[in-house]
Amino acid sequence: MTQPKPTVDFRKVSDTVRIANDSIEYEIIIIEPGFDSWLATAKPRNYFSLVYLENKNRMWVSEWNQRVLDNRYNQNLYEMRIDYQPHIRYGFEVNYLLYQYFSYFQQRYKQRL
Repeated sequence: MTQPKPTVDFRKVSDTVRIANDSIEYEIIIIEPGFDSWLATAKPRNYFSLVYLENKNRMWVSEWNQRVLDNRYNQNLYEMRIDYQPHIRYGFEVNYLLYQYFSYFQQRYKQRL
């Protein structure tokens, strides 16, 4: 039995990117000046596999969340914890955009997750 594909609500307002899927109750909001224009120059979606994106995102989310709690890191960069559950199938679009945000973040702020 296959599960129906979730619909993804992807809206852009200025430099805010919102990714939401009400059927599995998640939302990602990226408010980052310059991310949208950077995304236009990023590797295309068909460059990555879903498994690759999920593996990178699990690793980067874990590191990100540790830095949120660690005062040695700039708390202006690591303000909020990311609730990314490895057992939830977020789908390709969410994983692609989260991966691209992490790539952008590392490049822009010279951070290595």
